[in-house]
Amino acid sequence: MNTHFFFNSLPIKYRSQYRDHYTYQNLVAIRGASTIFLVLNVIIRILYLVFPVSLTKAQNFPEFNFSNWVFIIVTPIFLIASNLFIVGFKRHKKSTTGMSLLVFLFALYIIVCGMYSSFIATSDPSNALTLYLVALSLISVIVVLEYYETVLLLIAVELFFTSLLFYSQTPATDMLYNQLISAILISGFYFISRYFFTYKANYYLQVIEIREKNSEIEKASEFKNQVLGMVAHDLRNPIAAVESIAMMMELDEVDDDTQDNINMMKASCVKARSIIDDLLEAARNENIAVFETQNTELNQLLGNIVSEWKKQPDNKVNVIFSSSANPVNAKINYEKFHRVIDNLISNAVKFSKDRDNVDVRLSRQNDLIFIDVQDYGVGIPAAMLPEIFNRFSKAGRTGLRGEKSTGLGLSIVRQIIEKHKGTISVTSTEGQGSTFRITLPVFNSF
Repeated sequence: MNTHFFFNSLPIKYRSQYRDHYTYQNLVAIRGASTIFLVLNVIIRILYLVFPVSLTKAQNFPEFNFSNWVFIIVTPIFLIASNLFIVGFKRHKKSTTGMSLLVFLFALYIIVCGMYSSFIATSDPSNALTLYLVALSLISVIVVLEYYETVLLLIAVELFFTSLLFYSQTPATDMLYNQLISAILISGFYFISRYFFTYKANYYLQVIEIREKNSEIEKASEFKNQVLGMVAHDLRNPIAAVESIAMMMELDEVDDDTQDNINMMKASCVKARSIIDDLLEAARNENIAVFETQNTELNQLLGNIVSEWKKQPDNKVNVIFSSSANPVNAKINYEKFHRVIDNLISNAVKFSKDRDNVDVRLSRQNDLIFIDVQDYGVGIPAAMLPEIFNRFSKAGRTGLRGEKSTGLGLSIVRQIIEKHKGTISVTSTEGQGSTFRITLPVFNSF
């Protein structure tokens, strides 16, 4: 905790903002405290009226009777004023001198009330110190005061306390001891008040710092996405030019070495385009403000995707769809979710041997939908499992047929699944295969 606020204020940069912040909190605290104080005094007045004088002995405590009326009359002034200032603050979002003055007067009022109630009614200063302490503690906790306001408040309280000692004709020895105790209480009030000021000031500065950091992060993220978009867009043209040159070279008769070079150029272009597409997809998923979904029956959706995989001529792995629930509906963004399943099946095929199976299973349990994509291939090393959903993950590996990985695919999958209010997890054993499980909420139309 930054303790220099015990004897100082906040840096000028934050002082005005913090004063606005705690002034509103002070006004709310005054409204609540004055309401409670008023209710307590009204209850006391009702008890005066209900119980007989022979029981209350009210005639023996005229000052207390008088002070009760004073509290009932004066307290509503603070209640009304705090409400009016709260309305004004909500309209202008700025603190004023009047608001600060009301807070100072209310703090002084509560402390004087606590002192006066016991001091005058009993004419015994030692009994006054209990309510005096309670009032000081209450104000130090509920009201935030600047250090100079605290000092002025304590001077005013001490002057009032001294005047009450003289008014009650306290003996010199008792006056000395009570002044000593008062000085201790005042010192305690100062440090408690500054402690809470420091605590709240540090908390406020932390909130401001977090907001500033978040703003910087948002700006940096926006700038990154803009640069990423421009770079990706500008890279497409030279890649397309290289690919066109390679295709034109193929029109001529070329030897085997030249053909190998052309094939490498074309494969590199395909790889570069894939990386660009993944980068743009990751950036787009971050910036989607409204994620549009519609009620979708998953048996049909998954069945269609698996059918597309079965029709691919270069696919040598058996992709099989099975379902234990029909129909199953969820809120789905068709294009994005199609990419998720495609990516998971592609990964499963990449690490499966020819003629192996890849199972796509759909099931439902209560209000949850489970989609499992399971392969029986090489599996994922245990050390890599915590990293596979991270962006640019080092867990990316070359497939059994030489397929390359950008390290972005599964991070994009997780982004999309989370935007569907779902989760994705993985279990794997080396040499036995992997299972990716998507969990989605069921969509109930009724």
